[in-house]
Amino acid sequence: MADAAGAVGARVSPQVDALIRAAQSGDQDAFEQLVRTYDQSVLRLAMNLLRSPEDARDVYQEAFLRVYRNLHSFRFDCSFHTWLYRIVTNICLDLLRKRKVRKEESATLETSEGPLDRLETFEEEAAHADPERSMWNQELRARIEGALKDLTPRERMVFELRHYQGLRLRNIGEILGTTEEAAKNCLFRATQKMRTELGDFL
Repeated sequence: MADAAGAVGARVSPQVDALIRAAQSGDQDAFEQLVRTYDQSVLRLAMNLLRSPEDARDVYQEAFLRVYRNLHSFRFDCSFHTWLYRIVTNICLDLLRKRKVRKEESATLETSEGPLDRLETFEEEAAHADPERSMWNQELRARIEGALKDLTPRERMVFELRHYQGLRLRNIGEILGTTEEAAKNCLFRATQKMRTELGDFL
């Protein structure tokens, strides 16, 4: 299904506007349709941020539960997408901070055939045809994962939102409840750490 959410920070479309108002009035069907409009967007964001299908599903459920409980407080002063992303990123930030206390979950899953990258949904044919390239890609992914773990939760969040979600710094600032300048500084610190870790790959 096409992502009807649109760009973060963009004005709410008339269709989404109508769904929100209907859901605020207690229309359960409208709320379920609202969830279907944004479900893939929320899952993708949580998966990119947490690198764990289990955690991503938990975040998905918790996020829409919070939306259900707090939809009455949405006042249309920002896009619904920004409001929703703010909820998702807050839940993810909490999880990332907890992970700093315990061991970070591996991005790989051990199988009978060896480790499997949880993020890989398909293999590139070119990588199959070129074992050296495949090995380089695996090493790069491992180094990126290691570098991401060294970032603070907020640095990782800003880096992921900018480079994996393609959001503008102004929108990232809105989502994280800070300024565009603060988001820019956080991205700079994260980028410097990533470059230090991945220097020989760049």
